[in-house]
Amino acid sequence: MSKYSFKYDFSEGAHPRIIEALTRSNMEQQGGYGTDDYSQQAKELIRKKINNANADIYFVSGGTQANLIVISAVLHTFEAVISPKTGHIYQHEAGAIEATGHRIETVEKADGKLTPTDIEQILEAYFPPHTIQPKMVYLTHATELGTIYSKAELQAIWELCQQKDLYLFIDGARLGAALCSEESDLTLSELSAMCDVFYIGGTKNGALLGEAIVINNDKLKVGFESHIKMRGGLMAKGRLLGIQFVELFRDGLFFDLARHANRMAQKIKNALISQNIPLHSESPTNQLFVIMPNKLIEKLYEKYEFYTFFKYDENSSVTRLVTSWATDEKVVEEFIEDLIKWARVS
Repeated sequence: MSKYSFKYDFSEGAHPRIIEALTRSNMEQQGGYGTDDYSQQAKELIRKKINNANADIYFVSGGTQANLIVISAVLHTFEAVISPKTGHIYQHEAGAIEATGHRIETVEKADGKLTPTDIEQILEAYFPPHTIQPKMVYLTHATELGTIYSKAELQAIWELCQQKDLYLFIDGARLGAALCSEESDLTLSELSAMCDVFYIGGTKNGALLGEAIVINNDKLKVGFESHIKMRGGLMAKGRLLGIQFVELFRDGLFFDLARHANRMAQKIKNALISQNIPLHSESPTNQLFVIMPNKLIEKLYEKYEFYTFFKYDENSSVTRLVTSWATDEKVVEEFIEDLIKWARVS
């Protein structure tokens, strides 16, 4: 029997509606490079959802590509981006940002979240013209630790960025999970109004692939499509991305899928709490970071796949469990039964 995976939220292919839409439109002739009817429709749906008719929207294939294109397009060569040390651009992109000639100024954060104080401390070290100039703030929502920003927290960062002439860029690879968390007090339109540029992640929320880059700041719009082309992100068959975002946003499917992923994770979280198994970080989204006894990890590995991130002490390690838009609730219940059974003997 194959093991059930809690490693990723992109293990499955795509929601059936997306597959059906791709199949249904397969023999249609459409324009290339994002000029197709579906991409235009998807852009209008997103503009209405964010309540910004003037936003420029572009579709690219993945999150690392979106981060690389946005940061390299926005910053001059002598400018840097500020990020939590846990940020995806720093930890998981193989030096993609540095390869474009931009330094990442990092801040050590236990919860993965930046604060205005963190940003100001980086700015205080700037000594022109001799040091690299911090010009962009990068944050993820939800973070790589599953945590989220409140409306007040994001507003404070946005206000500081405006005061200090910094661009704010929000990585939304798991934006659906963040916005649909029971603890979230942010809407998509509110988030959009408090940043210069962000992207909406489809890859980890029911699409085969694809992220929607949303540019709110007019200064950043000029020549952006040329940057996408130069960085290899402009797909000839852009329709394949447009079709998927039409399905995700025409009737709220994007949010329904994120709610399911979160609900499955929180069901596991409640079981962990009931067994006094501690969490390494407090996540209200679809990623759980759990301190497990090594013996329990070994038993769970017999039936399930998940990541063991690092050693916590001599007898336990920090693991990551991730649920998705397609996670089977029956398997979650079985996992919980096994967890409780084996936790008692570990």
